[in-house]
Amino acid sequence: VQLQASGGGLVQAGGSLRLSCAASGGTFSIYAMSWFRQAPGKEREFVAGIRWSGGSTYSADSVKGRFTISRDNAKNTVYLQMNSLKPEDTAIYYCAAQKGTVVPGRSLNQYDYWGQGTLVTVSS
Repeated sequence: VQLQASGGGLVQAGGSLRLSCAASGGTFSIYAMSWFRQAPGKEREFVAGIRWSGGSTYSADSVKGRFTISRDNAKNTVYLQMNSLKPEDTAIYYCAAQKGTVVPGRSLNQYDYWGQGTLVTVSS
């Protein structure tokens, strides 16, 4: 499975962005999908995840109420809608795929495939 993330950019604090992650080369619908992020000098961290069916979503406390993950299995794409962005949201955002009808994990080593990352910069 290949993952291609897009949609990053520069935005002012309080603004919004929508990230997309397009999957190819596999059966997208059988993977749990998540977004992680890595800020400069920090470890990569879980942001939000969604089960294969799209029926359940999970998010980190730091983004609850601001970020929403969704997926369209017909388009093999997962999205991350980010609202009310803050400077501390500045990071490279990565999408990741975890095989199986599972709850999305929060550890990096639970994932089978990773996208290349897309940079989000939030200015104050």
